[in-house]
Amino acid sequence: MAAPRGAIGVLVAVVFIALLAGSPATFATGFVSVPMKDKGADTFYVDVHVEGVGVSDYLVDTGAGYMTINEDVLSLLQARDQAIYVRRLRGIMADGSIRVVPVYRIGSINIGGVCRIDDVEAAVFPGASRGLLGLSALRKAAPLMFSIEPPLLQMTNCAAPGPPAVDAITHAPSSLMPLTRDFVQTRE
Repeated sequence: MAAPRGAIGVLVAVVFIALLAGSPATFATGFVSVPMKDKGADTFYVDVHVEGVGVSDYLVDTGAGYMTINEDVLSLLQARDQAIYVRRLRGIMADGSIRVVPVYRIGSINIGGVCRIDDVEAAVFPGASRGLLGLSALRKAAPLMFSIEPPLLQMTNCAAPGPPAVDAITHAPSSLMPLTRDFVQTRE
C-alpha cells in the first residue's frame, strides 16, 4: 500500500531538517523560519524589507537567477545612496522573450523580519512590476529549505535583523563601500 502523498512530503521535510541540523552552517548560525503566504496558483510570497524603501510582498522564485526590483524601488534606493550600478544583464524571461536589464547592488534586505542579507544584486524591471526573491538573495542565505506544506522558508546564513553598518563619510551601507568610496573620491 502506497503512503499518502502528504505523508511523503512531511517525511522528506523531516529528513531534510535532520540533515540541515547536522551541517556546520547550522551549528554556527542556526536556521530561521519565515512563513510564506500562499496567494493561489502555487505562488508563495514573503515580506521583504528593502533597506531605504520599506516592506512589500516578494514572490519566492527559485527559478529566477536574480532578485528583482522595479524602477520605483530603484529610484528610492538611489535617492538614499542605497544602490550601486553593477552591469547589464541579458536574460530569458518565463515567456521565452529576451530582455536586457540593469543590475544594481543593494545594501541590505531583511526577509520576514528575521533574516538580514547584505550586499544583494537585484535586476531592475520597468514600471511597477512585482518583486521576486530570486537566487542572488536566496543563495546568500543557504542552505535553505522551501516547504509547501506548511508554507515556510527556512534559511541558515542570516545576519541579525537590524540596519547594516553605515560608512561615516558616504553614509552608504558598509557592504557597498569599495565602490561608493571610489565614486566619492573621484568626484572631489
